[in-house]
Amino acid sequence: MEPRSWMVPLLLFILGYTLVYLPLSQRTSPTVLDKECSLLSDTHFILYSKRVVTPDGTGPYAVEVEGERIVSVTKRSEAPESAPGKPRVFDYGNLVIMPGLIDAHVHINEPGRVEWEGFLTATMAAAAGGTTAVVDMPLNSHPTTTTKKDLLDKVEATKDKIYIDVGFWGGLVPENAYNASVLEDMLAAGALGLKSFMCPSGIDDFPATTSKHIKASLPSLAKFRRPILVHQEVTDPPSDPATLAPGEPPSNARTYSRYLDARPITWEREAVRQLMEVAKDTKPGAIAEGAHVHVVHLSDGEDTLSLIKNAKAEGSSVTVETCAHYLSFSAEDIPEGATEYKCAPPLRESHHRELLWKALFDGNIDMITTDHSPSTVDMKLLEEGDFLKAWGGISGIQFSVPATWTHGSVRGMTLEQMSKWWSTIPAKMVNLPRKGSLEVGKDADIVVWDPEASFVIDRNYPIYFKNKVTAYMGHKYYGKVITTFARGRKVFDEGYHANKACGAPILAV
Repeated sequence: MEPRSWMVPLLLFILGYTLVYLPLSQRTSPTVLDKECSLLSDTHFILYSKRVVTPDGTGPYAVEVEGERIVSVTKRSEAPESAPGKPRVFDYGNLVIMPGLIDAHVHINEPGRVEWEGFLTATMAAAAGGTTAVVDMPLNSHPTTTTKKDLLDKVEATKDKIYIDVGFWGGLVPENAYNASVLEDMLAAGALGLKSFMCPSGIDDFPATTSKHIKASLPSLAKFRRPILVHQEVTDPPSDPATLAPGEPPSNARTYSRYLDARPITWEREAVRQLMEVAKDTKPGAIAEGAHVHVVHLSDGEDTLSLIKNAKAEGSSVTVETCAHYLSFSAEDIPEGATEYKCAPPLRESHHRELLWKALFDGNIDMITTDHSPSTVDMKLLEEGDFLKAWGGISGIQFSVPATWTHGSVRGMTLEQMSKWWSTIPAKMVNLPRKGSLEVGKDADIVVWDPEASFVIDRNYPIYFKNKVTAYMGHKYYGKVITTFARGRKVFDEGYHANKACGAPILAV
């Protein structure tokens, strides 16, 4: 029987759809791996430690990996024996074996601003820090990612440059906010959700949105069941934080308190107040049920957090993150002119840091990110030390494990909590069902690290992101990353990276 004339075009359509829209991480063969992509020749092996973080708790487990997946997780008091014909066993003793971190908030800046950062250097740094998946923001690349074409161009730019898996947020700006066709084309092409700023972003081609723009986007997001991430500051009343008051000495711009005053906490609170009104549309039965509102980089652990807690309690679909730097540093400790600490919202006083930690422990903050936001060294104005004019962004994609463990463990944080905030909940928020935990069938995204090992990040410390300016410089930390596996490939091991970058773009379906 000859095939019907319509069958060949149908089969070609199905094949094309699969190649374009399925996440590349789900297309890679689970058994045939390029040996250059891994520092380990084995594709079937077992990892063992007395401290393995699993959904059932932390303890002695053997994690078996075959190809790109975890094929068994077995509790046992000692490592299995290696034997001919059986998978090789790696006994890590008392080191921690944990799901790879998922950083849902990074600025990689490629294409267009690779002098700031790029896919190769950013993912090398991420792998060295135990992060096995990131989601790239729609800025500060040039052009910004606000159309389907921009998204596909960014995906193309990752070719042969990413050591780990990389997803992408699309951008919501006034130009596309009321154009459902543009937004839905971008979401259909694989954007994991949208991101907007409620204040000037610092990038001219990514202008601020209002709560009305965000509200207009929610029905499209609901259709695809995706989130919108929002930078929650509004300048009310409007003002320019880079302007000195009449008669104010320029030297004042070198003091961190001057910057803190220029970007008051009321901006954050007012933005979230407006945003939580919009989020009511995401309640069950509401016009945008299925959409989700995610508040990024929370720095205010008082009134702003209360607004978010109330919205959750009332049934709005809302989550919130804070960042490792808000959990690590406080305004009182920032030296004069140390613009490497400048970010937005600002680092706040130490009591806010403690409130953020408490909110994490209480379950009122859902997850942690880095908001890795690099620039060229000259943009940080290190010599001038002007907090009002310097670029606002902290580079930290490599230091998530030590920063979180150092400051969290002394406050009673457990390994399970750390894994939940950095892996399990981000995987759920981003909608990555094959990532975020050590379970059978999940991607073999794994970090091995030493909680007891201490080190100082100094000029001799190997930093892999492009511009070596960071607020973490000069500080002592505990929690050294030893080895990182990304979908079964050993991409980093004690200072060495694999010969080839074989991560994959993650595109939503």
